[in-house]
Amino acid sequence: MSSSPSDPRFVIDGATEEQQTAINELVKQFLLTDDQLETITKEFRRRMEEGLVADGKVLKMIPSYVTKRPKGTETGSYYAIDLGGTNLRLIRVTLDGKGGVKTEHQKFTLTEEAKARTLFDFIAQCVETFLDDRNLRPTGQQPPINMGFTFSYPVQQTSINSGILVQWTKGLNVPGCVGRDVVRLLQDALLRLGLRVKISALVNDTVGTLLSSAYANPSSQMGIIFGTGTNAAYYEDVSNVAKWKGPNPASGEMVLNMEWGAFDSDDFAFLPFTPHDIKLDRKSINPRKQAYEKMISGMYLGEIARNIVLWLADQRLLFDGRSSDILNAMWSIDTSYLSAAIIDESPTLSEIQQVIEKTLGVPQSTLIDRRILRAIALLVGERAARLSSIGVVATLLKRPELLDKSIHIGIDGSMYEHFPNFECILANTVSRFIPEHQFKNISFSLAKDGSGVGAAIIAMLMSTEE
Repeated sequence: MSSSPSDPRFVIDGATEEQQTAINELVKQFLLTDDQLETITKEFRRRMEEGLVADGKVLKMIPSYVTKRPKGTETGSYYAIDLGGTNLRLIRVTLDGKGGVKTEHQKFTLTEEAKARTLFDFIAQCVETFLDDRNLRPTGQQPPINMGFTFSYPVQQTSINSGILVQWTKGLNVPGCVGRDVVRLLQDALLRLGLRVKISALVNDTVGTLLSSAYANPSSQMGIIFGTGTNAAYYEDVSNVAKWKGPNPASGEMVLNMEWGAFDSDDFAFLPFTPHDIKLDRKSINPRKQAYEKMISGMYLGEIARNIVLWLADQRLLFDGRSSDILNAMWSIDTSYLSAAIIDESPTLSEIQQVIEKTLGVPQSTLIDRRILRAIALLVGERAARLSSIGVVATLLKRPELLDKSIHIGIDGSMYEHFPNFECILANTVSRFIPEHQFKNISFSLAKDGSGVGAAIIAMLMSTEE
């Protein structure tokens, strides 16, 4: 993972000297050294400690009120609402008692009106559709259905089933919600439809991913989302959480929702900001927020690449200076286009040509143009995967006493599942900062649909207390 421009992947065959010089500049900006990552990791650790002591810090380290672990032997069917960045899912989870689950889910795409105004009424209508389609709607004589609610936005949790919205992220900006209890907002919307549904657990998506992973693998210590956005949760010894004023749980531990996407958002001092990142941040709906998320998440990588493309085109180093109305529009390069570019190894890079000329509407492209676009995709993607490792390493080193036994990390999200080489680069980079005899104890796996399954599992854990 050399940061030298002589890395053969970034020597563009046929490029002019000016083109290659520009690519070399990008290589210096985007290919991070281990020393750079180590410095950032130390600051990440410091910010974690800060967030354990007091509220209102950059890393919020929010107590989730989840203090139990599933055993993997529980059985039965449980329900969850999973609100992500672009979709809403209603899920019925059946636990088989052997660490396995069967899921039945229905997906709804968030409408623009829901994103801007009517989110909680939209969710309630989707719950009604899901239950009615399956004849599951409780009548007046039946007990209400308990549902877990995966809410993947920053909340200040005040109990297992209440939490105050801190801010919107990932493109949502529904007015009148910040500072209010999101469970109450949803419960009121469900009541307006006469639905006998009780939201018994408010669950961040990473907390859900961790609990889903823990049902299948009892050694699970972290749950991570690398998808549209990013965040992580982990089991922390409650004695390390100085700001926790509640009773000490019997287990002695609690899952913390880190809200790590906000790392370095206060002073932009440690992450490797380039002009292309600054431009993205300045034009985003949440400037000076979610700095770490904006460098490593699926929602943003395409836009970083678009900024680079326009920077090169403006210097007549790409597409002979041509652009298009589509390319000039923010968010027009989807991160999936970067994935397609990375895996295109055809002689003429025909997939990349299709993206440039058909999807983005640039009149024509040369083979050199396509090679440059592929190099951009590799640089943006590799930086994302390498930077993603720092949160993992910092969190693992936070509890070094656990590193001498088996530790499992459950990961959900499109970046981890689909982005080429992300999983491999992530694990390889983590291995550089954890001693070899301890790294062999660490395992990673895809916790597919983990956020929703985990919410249902937490609803199950709560139902056993009632």
